[in-house]
Amino acid sequence: HHIHSLLSAQVLLVFAKEDSQSDAFWWACDRAGFRCNIARTPESAVECFLDKHHEIIVIDGRHSRYFEPEAVCRLIRATKPSENTVILAVVPQKPPDQDEPSVLPLLCAGFSRRFVENSSVSACYNELIQIEHGEVRCQFKLRACNSVFTALEHCQEAVEITSEDHIIQYVNPAFERMMGYHKGELIGKELTELPKSDKNRADLLDTINTCIKKGKEWQGIYYARKKSGDSIQQHVKIIPVIGQGGKIRHFVAIKRPHIDNNNQVSQMILSIYYMSITSLCLSIECHSLRHRDRRKDSIDARSLSSRGSDAPSLQNRRYSSVARIHSMTIEAPITKVINIINAAQESSPVTVAEALDRVLEILRTTELYSPQLASKEDDPHTNDLVGGLMSDGLRRLSGNEYVFCKNMSQSQLAIPVTLNDVPPSIAEMLNDEECWEFNILELEAATHKRPLTYLGLKIFTSFGACEFLNCSEATLRSWLQLIEASYHSSNSYHNSTHAADVLHATAYFLRKERVKSSLDQLDEVVALIAATVHDVDHPGRTNSFLCNAGSELAILYNDTAVLESHHAALAFQLTVRDSKSNIFKNIDRNQFRTLRQAIIDMVLATEMTRHFEHVNKFVNSINKPMASINSDCEGQANIRNSPENRLLIKRMLIKCADVANPCRPLELCIEWAGRISEEYFAQDEEKRQGLPVVMPVFDRNTCSVPKSQISFIDYFITDMFDAWDAFASLPGLMEHLSENYKYWKSLDEMKCKSLRPPPPS
Repeated sequence: HHIHSLLSAQVLLVFAKEDSQSDAFWWACDRAGFRCNIARTPESAVECFLDKHHEIIVIDGRHSRYFEPEAVCRLIRATKPSENTVILAVVPQKPPDQDEPSVLPLLCAGFSRRFVENSSVSACYNELIQIEHGEVRCQFKLRACNSVFTALEHCQEAVEITSEDHIIQYVNPAFERMMGYHKGELIGKELTELPKSDKNRADLLDTINTCIKKGKEWQGIYYARKKSGDSIQQHVKIIPVIGQGGKIRHFVAIKRPHIDNNNQVSQMILSIYYMSITSLCLSIECHSLRHRDRRKDSIDARSLSSRGSDAPSLQNRRYSSVARIHSMTIEAPITKVINIINAAQESSPVTVAEALDRVLEILRTTELYSPQLASKEDDPHTNDLVGGLMSDGLRRLSGNEYVFCKNMSQSQLAIPVTLNDVPPSIAEMLNDEECWEFNILELEAATHKRPLTYLGLKIFTSFGACEFLNCSEATLRSWLQLIEASYHSSNSYHNSTHAADVLHATAYFLRKERVKSSLDQLDEVVALIAATVHDVDHPGRTNSFLCNAGSELAILYNDTAVLESHHAALAFQLTVRDSKSNIFKNIDRNQFRTLRQAIIDMVLATEMTRHFEHVNKFVNSINKPMASINSDCEGQANIRNSPENRLLIKRMLIKCADVANPCRPLELCIEWAGRISEEYFAQDEEKRQGLPVVMPVFDRNTCSVPKSQISFIDYFITDMFDAWDAFASLPGLMEHLSENYKYWKSLDEMKCKSLRPPPPS
């Protein structure tokens, strides 16, 4: 039974001679899953420590004839990395009649604590586990503080931190630049000692104080006075920080200049844009549709077939032309199609020939599946959605210069450790996993943001993935943890919970009768793996953003399907990096090539530029032919089971799973909408870097969440889910979709721009 920390601690044992005590620590490390080294001399101990930077060092202090424990401890404490290390002294048992010696000399030498010799493995294990849970974790937090301060030093917003009684404890460089003070002039001063601007309402300070004293955030517009004496209007957000004893211990204020042309206080509404979609952002070519019911408006295909007396002769002529063309040498399918039409034109009535001319004109363009955008829509949400999403990602900057920035280096990924048996509360929650209404956000909370590992274990097991891949459950666990650790938990939307949500939808679709009967087990395993990895290491930025910023990834992938290519490539790099988490290590080469090809195809299908292509191919190759032979089950199965069509089904499956948020129960739909918007508002960064803003409508201050949702559902979701529902039969989802659509519509009619209606006044 293993109990493991989030990070596997490293332990150094400094023992001149092996005995039952050093053995006990060695086995305790093994039981705790810690990595362990043994050093015999003070010199080798320091050398080993400088190489590995152990979190815990155990020094034998029972036999001073080999070395003085205090001297060894001082040697180690003299090194820079040791400030984050816990050093334990092993001291001899004292006879019961002797008084307990003072621990002070050990503490003065630099030891953190002492351990009275005890060669029971359990005693050593308990000691190490307590150190790891207490001091080691505190050290990790302290080390993390360095990076937090680095972030504060470099962030663009002005940050000021004060104590509970308003004494300034910290300001960042952005604050110094904005206010014209040097931090030395501010730190240790009370806020009341600094000159105030006289432009604020008289009671504003009292209002702010009353609010933050209760532990509530305050945000709004405030005039501050620079060192020069000028007033500057700022957007201010003040957040009380609760510390020990549950009391407010600090206040954090975040400030940025308020730019407002008509000087009205523009209310900062958290609004949203919702497009999960693997990176919607980028560029989608969009339907040239108005907001109307497209179905009623489309031309009825049957009315185009030729009417009247010439029909039979046309039929015969067509078949003879087909025969002639079939005898030709190898040609591209489009050439064959054009030849067939040319042949049919030779002997067609004028009206048909003219219609076929228009058809040929369309067929000769390269992009058959990319709808051309018609005239500008009057609604800016639709305009931006369609235009911003559909640029090629590279809007040239003025003067065509590119901006380069290293904004995405591969982060150092944590090494996964095996996890315990699934806690009963989580196992019980997972009993509902087969139900569409399953609440992934509760799982996120219960697993401390590691829902993917737990849900993955359950789903992969229920599809027999380990047997199919011939790998152990331990390897699968290890792999799931590795992939989960490679998602950024700092993204509000594209994190491992989104991956778990897409995996959940994927499994739900795979269990639908018609999907199940179309795919084999290889397809199922491919779909589960693709869903798990489809957004791995997503930076929380869109493809357009990365291209415009000239990021390393965009350069690596030539501005083409940048993120999706990265997700797929990284997934395989991570998987094969270490055999203990390589789920493919036991399958033969051909099988691996097949799986790999299919996984890459599914991950790349989540790129939105080709959204309409994927949906239309699915409709034309699967929905329409199946509808035309509605009663013949065997004929339908033949359509579904051809390799090309299984490919289309898998692409459609992952596309729908990826953007299924609007088909989830309303509460979940709203929460996901809030998360994606939060990520989209990072456009503040585009403005700061002087990049073109890809979707100007998604501005934190003005964006209407409901409008964006409505556009998104109208343009991307309705048609795709109609087609998928016609194939897989998903009445429950369509019901949620319609209810959610009505919800956004009703908010929009109330002119409400936020996620929820205002409380009744």
